Amino acid sequence: MFNSLSDRLQDTFSKLSGKGRLTEDDINAAMREIRMALLEADVNYRVVKDFVAACKEKCLDADVLNSLTPSQNVVRIVLDQLTDLLGTTDSKLAFAQNRTPNVVMLVGLQGSGKTTAAAKLAYLLKHQGRNPLLAACDTHRPAAADQLETLGSEIGVPVFRGDGKDAVAVAKGSIQAAVDHLCDVVIVDTAGRLQIDEEMMAEAVAIKEAVKPDQILMVVDAMTGQDIVNVVSTFAERTDFDGVIMSKLDGDARGGGALSVRAVTGKPIKFVSMGEKPDSLEVFHPDRMAKRILGMGDVVGIIEQAEKVATEQDVANAERMLKSGFTMDDLLDQMQQIRKMGGLQKLMGMIPGAERAMAQSGATADESQIVKIEAMIHSMTKDERLHPKKINGQRRRRIAAGSGRSVQEVNQLIKQWSEMNKMMGKMRGLANNAGGNNSRKARRQMQSMMNNMGMGNMGGMGGKGGRRRF
Repeated sequence: MFNSLSDRLQDTFSKLSGKGRLTEDDINAAMREIRMALLEADVNYRVVKDFVAACKEKCLDADVLNSLTPSQNVVRIVLDQLTDLLGTTDSKLAFAQNRTPNVVMLVGLQGSGKTTAAAKLAYLLKHQGRNPLLAACDTHRPAAADQLETLGSEIGVPVFRGDGKDAVAVAKGSIQAAVDHLCDVVIVDTAGRLQIDEEMMAEAVAIKEAVKPDQILMVVDAMTGQDIVNVVSTFAERTDFDGVIMSKLDGDARGGGALSVRAVTGKPIKFVSMGEKPDSLEVFHPDRMAKRILGMGDVVGIIEQAEKVATEQDVANAERMLKSGFTMDDLLDQMQQIRKMGGLQKLMGMIPGAERAMAQSGATADESQIVKIEAMIHSMTKDERLHPKKINGQRRRRIAAGSGRSVQEVNQLIKQWSEMNKMMGKMRGLANNAGGNNSRKARRQMQSMMNNMGMGNMGGMGGKGGRRRF
């Protein structure tokens, strides 16, 4: 979502990094570019004005201008201010300890994605050890309750529909249903409304008074731009919501709404939706998002995603690879792990500088390439997967025909496997050396390998032959 803004900001910092010392004119020029980048991203102009003024004041400090690395200090200041703009700390759901069930009420505009967000939140809470119940209180949109029930059945969460006519009565009934079924959290999905629709706003207030929710979350479409100021201000006045769920953050909008909402309302962003699947709702971390916008990636997020999908079998496979080598089955497992972690595009956004390097090289993170690789591996025999070196020309033609790919693509797959197998061999050698007297040398070699695997080579992935897909 923030690709355009991220590119503009990184270009601005690149200009500063080439200077040994910064002047006031350099700072003013950088602030003008940052201002234009934020305005083009559709961030509210008042938010932009305050943000740039705060950055400029700190950047013009004598300690910054006279330091040995003034450009790095400017980046640090912008990062700190951007983190402050998004929210300085993580804001989790607050549940009452002496109340069962706890109630979470969702509000928002029509089409903002409340029903889907309700199911995703239920999925998240279920995997945190809670027993949620979904309440279908959208009695205005046709088939809204059917949609919620379908989503609930997919994730194994019960849905209370009541009479389907009176939203307030359905909300009240869901509390008793939760008690009867031993559910400790009720998620109330309300009807979408316009901020100018007094009748619908009054219904939201009535539901709030009837069930007295512990948390009211407003679902905001990340594609909303400057108008988000009017939207959230009205909802904050009428429902006094506690936080925001930012939906559709995986889209290609400019992202101005996401950067404006907290500054306008003072309410924190609690969750962000990064896809369509039930597990795509994530706790919002302001500092990580700020780093991603500035092209610094989210390495901690990658580790958390890997830990989330890792199994004991994955650990055993990793240990076996270090001992006995890298097979085509292992490559297939890696492709499936990438898919579980949210896909290649998502991972590229979390690796520092990856998206920018790929754009410069003409490469693209093509998810369909994973499907093609899986098809070719599935066309191999069990023996060929375990011993890819046996795959001669005749076998390659058979694999290409069986997978619907070309012989050239099979050749490329074999080459990729060969390179990864060599890398695993080096890692085995380093692991063996690390246990003996050559541990310092092994660490230096490991560091060198990591450097070669990192951004130094990433810029050349596209090659001279045009766009290459991964």
